[in-house]
Amino acid sequence: METGTILPDDLSTLAKRVIVANVAAGRKVALAESCTGGLVAAALTEVAGSSAVLDRGFVTYSNEAKMESLGVAQDIIETFGAVSIACVWAMAKGALDRSNADVAVAISGVAGPGGGTDLKPVGTVVFARVTRDSEGEPEGELKHFDGKNRAEIRSQATICALELLLP
Repeated sequence: METGTILPDDLSTLAKRVIVANVAAGRKVALAESCTGGLVAAALTEVAGSSAVLDRGFVTYSNEAKMESLGVAQDIIETFGAVSIACVWAMAKGALDRSNADVAVAISGVAGPGGGTDLKPVGTVVFARVTRDSEGEPEGELKHFDGKNRAEIRSQATICALELLLP
C-alpha cells in the first residue's frame, strides 16, 4: 500500500521528524490549538506510528472552549486577550494537566483576513511550550508571519508548532 499524504511535503517531513525524535526520547505530546484548528495534530497523525507520541489534541477555537476545556482563566482572556503569551501558556498548561503527555504546545493567533488590530495585526501568532515537572519560566514566543493569505499564516504557524515539539 502506498503511503500518501494530504498535507504539503514540508509539513509531512517535519511531522515525521517530530514523531521519530519523540519516540527516541520516549516522550508523549499534547496540543492546544486555536488558529491552526487541528493542523498540527493532523500533521502528526499523517505519520504511521504517531500514536506512540501524540497523546491528545485540543482544538479550542472560542474563548469559551479555552476556558472550559483547558481551564484558561477568564481574567487572562479579558486582560491580555486570546492572542497573548499569557493565554497560550495557560492553554499549554491546561493541555498538559489534562493529558498523559510529557510536553504540550499551544498556539493562538490572528490568521486573517480580518480580526487584526494595531497591536495584534493579521499574522500575529503566539506559542507556548510546557514540559511536565519543569522548573522556571514557561516558554513562550510571539511571531509575526507575513503570509499572503490565511492558509499561509496557518501553515507557517503549524511548522513553528511542530518545531517546538522537537526534543
